[in-house]
Amino acid sequence: IRLINFAHGDFVMIGAYISIAVIPFLSAAGVPLWLCLLISLPLCAFLGAVVERLAYKPLRRSPKLSALITAIAVSILLKNLAALFFGSAPLPFPNMLDLPPINLAGISVSAVTWVTVTVSVAVMAALEIFIRKSRTGLAMRAVSENPDAAVLMGINSDSTIRSTFVIGAALASIASFFYCSSYALAEPYMGTMLGLKAFIAAVLGGTGSITGAMLGGILIGIVESFTKAYISSQLSDAVVFVILILVLLIKPSGIMGKMQREKV
Repeated sequence: IRLINFAHGDFVMIGAYISIAVIPFLSAAGVPLWLCLLISLPLCAFLGAVVERLAYKPLRRSPKLSALITAIAVSILLKNLAALFFGSAPLPFPNMLDLPPINLAGISVSAVTWVTVTVSVAVMAALEIFIRKSRTGLAMRAVSENPDAAVLMGINSDSTIRSTFVIGAALASIASFFYCSSYALAEPYMGTMLGLKAFIAAVLGGTGSITGAMLGGILIGIVESFTKAYISSQLSDAVVFVILILVLLIKPSGIMGKMQREKV
């Protein structure tokens, strides 16, 4: 599950293009454009289940390298399909959050920023509760920890892994809405760097910790902002990958992760 979660970066791109496709119909119907999220979310979740069933389930007992190669292949396929149907040129994404900015200690915070932060915290809290309290969440943790032992305890590993893909794809559609609202563009390759940075955020915060992943993402965003402001905008991505290397060398478990001993 941990190995192939970074592939959900491309579902950010898919969610963006689904929203762009349905926006003209919503506009013609005279309804709020942000309702496109209610359409892209279930469609992304469905596509996540389809991709898992066709591409990953046949490789369930294969070496992890096979799953990694498959994830790369699926990513390339999704990008090229998006370029085929929508073109490789970036498409404009309208601003759907017609809300006033707020002032914090004399600093004006745009609507996109404060709504994104608010929704992110709410989604993180809901996901944390779901993972720790629900039967499906407990099954996900068990399969992630030891798939064979989870099966012996009566857990259906196939449906659990499929649920992980569905939830990840649905959350990616939410991320696409706010990302495109901030940058006002969508293009076929937008998910590549987002997926890599999401992976880095998870490693920095601690793999397996939802709160840690969000903390890692915030820290990466702060580092990128300071790098662009005081060093160079061209080096922001390089600095992020340097942070990944340092974390793997100094504290591989991440900020909120715990070192685990394994008997060999």
